[in-house]
Amino acid sequence: MNAFARAIAILLASSLLSILSGKTVIIDAGHGGRDIGGHLGKVYEKHLALDTAMRLEYYLKKKGYRTVMIRNNDTFVPLSQRAAIANRYPGAIFISVHYNSTWKKHVEGVETFYYSAQSKGLANACHNGMLSNTRAANRGVKFARYYVLRHNTLPAILVEGGFLSHSGECAKVMKGTYRDQLARGIVDGVVRFDASGQW
Repeated sequence: MNAFARAIAILLASSLLSILSGKTVIIDAGHGGRDIGGHLGKVYEKHLALDTAMRLEYYLKKKGYRTVMIRNNDTFVPLSQRAAIANRYPGAIFISVHYNSTWKKHVEGVETFYYSAQSKGLANACHNGMLSNTRAANRGVKFARYYVLRHNTLPAILVEGGFLSHSGECAKVMKGTYRDQLARGIVDGVVRFDASGQW
């Protein structure tokens, strides 16, 4: 085995060890219960976010990560409680799953938000993963002061998987295959962030 092959083998082994080390991902399905979030008719963000979060949990577990779900059914969880739960897990990362809505009916695409500098790498990795898997319009990675980001001591991001207010994108989001692509894209980002040594 030459030096290059040995270096590749070491890199792959270290990445696999990192992935199998049981690092924890806190998954926050946005809204829930009386808080339906954005909607188009009877299509509610709270349901789509939970479905996507559960797919995300499934694929993360397959990669060897531990997961903590902020909610796993249609219940209301206050923002303060979401952040408090996450902060009980030092060394974890936090991903909040949402879908977007606006009065501007032509706006579409995915976007990812972060607050702290330690979260920007995670935001970029997961955002690029979603774009690669869905080919959705790119609305970028952005700084934001959302409560669950500001009050989190972990690397924390909030992803917006598409606009329910855009009829075409809403039709895509309603398909399980599309939500599956989003979840897989986020997982790809988590794996890249993990392998980068930033976590």
